[in-house]
Amino acid sequence: MKGSYILVIFFGTGKEIRIGALGKIFFSNGYYCYIGSGMGNIGSSTLLNRVKRHILNQSEKKIHWHIDYMLADTASIITKIYLIPSIERLECIIAQELSNYSDDFIKNFGSSDCNCESHLFYFKNFTKLSKLLR
Repeated sequence: MKGSYILVIFFGTGKEIRIGALGKIFFSNGYYCYIGSGMGNIGSSTLLNRVKRHILNQSEKKIHWHIDYMLADTASIITKIYLIPSIERLECIIAQELSNYSDDFIKNFGSSDCNCESHLFYFKNFTKLSKLLR
């Protein structure tokens, strides 16, 4: 299966985390939406395998992507996962839409292979985010 996905990640308290080449970033308490994609036909790049990788125990995977650094920290908790099956690459369209409604974003996070400012968006509370994702 091909498509895009949204991980909703909760931080109960503010926390500074080193995110690879991006350096130390402070994550405020609240909700973060990370947008990714899996457009492969087989193997690790399919939609389901990309998402499965994110929920693996940190000891079972090598930290490589920006999101890996964030999820490796015990302060982050994946609370929801949205799968968006599609044969079209929608990742950047979804990111642009979320940027219009989010309270903030982490510049250059997860977007090194496109022209988006970010693929990680911050929401102070879940009410606004929940309405948007319905």
